[in-house]
Amino acid sequence: MKNLFNNTEVAFALKNNKELKRAHFLFKMISKPALVKMGSSLANFTIKTHLPVTGLIRSTVFDHFCGGINEEDCLSVVDKMYNQGGVASVLDYSVEGKETEEQFDAALNMTIKTIEFAKARPDAIPFAVFKPTGFGRFDMFVKKGEGKPFTAEEEKEWERIVYRFNMACKFAYDNDVLLLIDAEHSWMQDAADAIVLDMMRKYNKEKALIYNTAQMYRWDRLQFLKDLHVIAKAEGFHIGMKVVRGAYMEIERERAGQKGYKSPICVDKQATDINYDAGVTFMLENMDCMALFAGTHNENSSKLVMELMEKHNIAHHDKRLFFGQLYGMSDNISFNLAKANYNVAKYLPFGPVRDVIPYLIRRAQENTSVKGQTNRELDLIETEMKRRKI
Repeated sequence: MKNLFNNTEVAFALKNNKELKRAHFLFKMISKPALVKMGSSLANFTIKTHLPVTGLIRSTVFDHFCGGINEEDCLSVVDKMYNQGGVASVLDYSVEGKETEEQFDAALNMTIKTIEFAKARPDAIPFAVFKPTGFGRFDMFVKKGEGKPFTAEEEKEWERIVYRFNMACKFAYDNDVLLLIDAEHSWMQDAADAIVLDMMRKYNKEKALIYNTAQMYRWDRLQFLKDLHVIAKAEGFHIGMKVVRGAYMEIERERAGQKGYKSPICVDKQATDINYDAGVTFMLENMDCMALFAGTHNENSSKLVMELMEKHNIAHHDKRLFFGQLYGMSDNISFNLAKANYNVAKYLPFGPVRDVIPYLIRRAQENTSVKGQTNRELDLIETEMKRRKI
């Protein structure tokens, strides 16, 4: 197990020399914070001014981190990853920041479509996914979570949000497709959590089909998992949970400082790591009513989950447990785990190039803020390039 994640031949088997060199170039760029800051500003500028740069973005950062511009576009990537590498996909419609009812209805329709794709390829696409703010305005989640009264018009708007959640969850239930619901900023999350809890009560009676997400860089999430477990045991339903570290650390800390409340984020990286490992440990100790999607790019956490599976006699192919990484990152974890017969699924983002730019900016900023991650990616790529004598 010790050297499992060092096998670069397995990790990059699906990448040809040109793709490997592109990955090397991109992670070199991402390792420089000043370049990421400048690139992010330029990318935002191109969105606002409609500069004709989509071809350049498509052939570089987009093709490395995304599956395509639409769901059909992704299928060649899906089939290649599963047939050649044993790694499944989660089709993730990564269009962010929409504000109109028409756009929210379109996101629901896209979620329904990805559930249909998953039903047609249950092994290669075991999950569908959506973001809460894909189905409704961010401010509505905030207001609901704070317990502020809605106007009559807002009440109807909120009902439409809950309706979209239910439509997606019911369709997933009717088609026996696992459905992940992403987590977002802490100050809107309480309202989203309440809806997802109701969906679990409704659709997770026999097994975990609907999955919420716990961001373990929040120091309160371990207790959140424990409280949810008590509710599930008392009411007789299963918990599905994607456990991740989290994606909005800088924004969370900045807002807490500005508003004068205690930051919801763990004090440092070590505390986050401890919290994450405690979360997956708790879930693996309670698999009688829990299903875990262990979303992590951390090798030590991945090894811990493997050890706990062995300790609790959980088979490698037990469908209650998946490892998950993002497409374009941590291939050494994904493909080596899959080769060892574990369930692995990559988040495969897709959408029109311009609409996916905010997602790509966040990916670059995350990689920059987790310096060790980028250096590890570069080391592995360079090892493989030497092995291939590129």
